[in-house]
Amino acid sequence: MSQHSAPHDKPDSNGFFGAYGGQYVPEPVKARLDELTAAMESALADPGFMQELNDLFIHYTGRPSPVFHCANLSHKLGGAQIWLKREDLNHLGAHKINNTLGQCLLAKRMGKSRIIAETGAGQHGVATAATAALMGLECTICMGEVDMERQHLNVIRMRMLGADVVAATSGQRTLKEAVDEALALWVADDAMFYVLGSAVGPHPYPYMVRQFQSVVGSEAREQMLEACGRLPDAALACVGGGSNAIGIFSGFVNDAGVRLIGVEPGGHGTDYGQHAASLCLGEPGVLHGFNSYMIKNAAGDAGSVYSISAGLDYPSVGPEHSMLKDAGRAEYVSITDKEALEAFFTLSRHEGIIPALESSHALAHAIKMAPGMPQDAILLVNLSGRGDKDVAQVAEMMEKGEI
Repeated sequence: MSQHSAPHDKPDSNGFFGAYGGQYVPEPVKARLDELTAAMESALADPGFMQELNDLFIHYTGRPSPVFHCANLSHKLGGAQIWLKREDLNHLGAHKINNTLGQCLLAKRMGKSRIIAETGAGQHGVATAATAALMGLECTICMGEVDMERQHLNVIRMRMLGADVVAATSGQRTLKEAVDEALALWVADDAMFYVLGSAVGPHPYPYMVRQFQSVVGSEAREQMLEACGRLPDAALACVGGGSNAIGIFSGFVNDAGVRLIGVEPGGHGTDYGQHAASLCLGEPGVLHGFNSYMIKNAAGDAGSVYSISAGLDYPSVGPEHSMLKDAGRAEYVSITDKEALEAFFTLSRHEGIIPALESSHALAHAIKMAPGMPQDAILLVNLSGRGDKDVAQVAEMMEKGEI
């Protein structure tokens, strides 16, 4: 892992990034989290652990993932040059494997024999199942019943890899409920390690996930300097929980000249229940043991959310993003389903790359920005995953005449 992979500040001793984060959990859970924090800090400071992780990044994941200049698309738009950080080329097709390798190595270091994870679009579930198979760990994946239907291919992949996939059937039956289910099972079993898939949850998860995903930003920074002789004008990434975004932002957050732009799911519009834009349209609150911006209902609890992308429909967001928003260091915008779908087809037809619907949100905003910028400007989009998992969903929408 590069020397750039210790970006900006750690959270404080109570796990807060500014006003956000923390551990809003019962004492027995806090004891488990404190054990995890100590083990994580020991592992991150251990050159042997980091070398083993780096070897897996190279030989199992296929890192470094390249950067790619979208010359056709940039020419069509007539403005800024659009570059992609190709996390879609990782083993299993997304950025998620960076984090699951780190956390499962840590689970083994702690002597845990069983792991559990939540998943939305299924990419984190697939990465966790594969890593568990690699490392000889028992694996249970919790997934919302609705997400299991729209991401059926990933459910099959998880089961092929040996994981037990458990349906979350309460509430909206999507990502929030999958997290609820996974947390309940984890708390009840001391031999189990929870592999959380995004930069959310109680401390130390937001920091730990950022550290394992920071390889994306450190690579991208070096690659852009090598390819272009300078840093990009902006780095863009989609934001659900926020792990791929905090991963790439970490490489540029100390470079004042690089704008950091997080792109949230605008869904069908700004009405309640029609989007999942926590940072753009939410307010601070506590969910799943941490304080951050979130979508609330009339009672002040986690509200209904929606996105065409199963990986983005979470009612809160990583606490470090909330800190970056309040500090003015990062900008957060939203993109509708329609705009994301248009970007999905635009990249496919101009560059021969089918992006994940999640990543298509970030790409859509870059496509909006580029024409108004000079031709020597550079926009770097984190292409966090490939679109294979979304082909059936998009094809069904086409058959129904919805697009």
